[in-house]
Amino acid sequence: MASDPFFAAIEARRTIYALSASSPIPDERIVELVQKAIRHVPSSYNVQSARVVVILKEDHKKLWDFADVAIKETMPEAVYGFLAPRLAGFKAAYGSVLFFEDDADLEKMKADHPSAAPLVNEFSDVSSGMHQFTVWTALKAEGLGGSLQHFQFSPAFVEKVQEEWKVPKTWKLKAQLVIGTPTGEPAEKTFKPIDDRVKVYGQ
Repeated sequence: MASDPFFAAIEARRTIYALSASSPIPDERIVELVQKAIRHVPSSYNVQSARVVVILKEDHKKLWDFADVAIKETMPEAVYGFLAPRLAGFKAAYGSVLFFEDDADLEKMKADHPSAAPLVNEFSDVSSGMHQFTVWTALKAEGLGGSLQHFQFSPAFVEKVQEEWKVPKTWKLKAQLVIGTPTGEPAEKTFKPIDDRVKVYGQ
C-alpha cells in the first residue's frame, strides 16, 4: 500500500539513549531535514511559529555542560544524582535539535483571531509536537538515533541557552532532541489493546 513506507518510518522511530558522538550523514543533511520540517509541518492559521536551533559537536557538549551545572545548582541532591548519568549520556552524543515556539507570532495570532485566543497556546503545543516528531522520524530514517528531552523546566538552563546562542527572548524552549549514531537498541515496547484506544462508528 502507498502509505506502508510512511508507517514503516514511524514504527522505526524509537527512543535510544545509547548514542555516540558521530553521525552517519553530513551536518548539511541534518540541517536540510530540519529545514524541510520547519517549512512543511502545519501550524494553526499557518502562523509558522516554530523555531529550531541545531547544535552539533563541541557546541553540543557545551549545551549539556550547561544543563549539568544548572541542575546541580538548582535541584535537590537526589534529583541531580538521578539525572547526572543521563546528562553525561546526552553530552556523549553528536548533537541536539532545540525546538522553540515564538511568542511574538502567537501573540499576533491571538490579536488577529480573538475568538481563538484562549486556545492558541494549545495549538502551539500541538504544532510543536508535530515538528518534533517529524524531525525525529526523518533523522531516524537516515540512521540517526535520538531521545527527546524537556530540560526547559530549569530556568537557569534556558537562560544559558538564550545567552550562549543568542536566542531571542520571545522564543520559548519546548524540547531538546539528542541525536547520534546508535550504539544500543531501544527498550522493548508494549502496546495497550487497540480497541480500547480507537472507536469506530458508522462503518
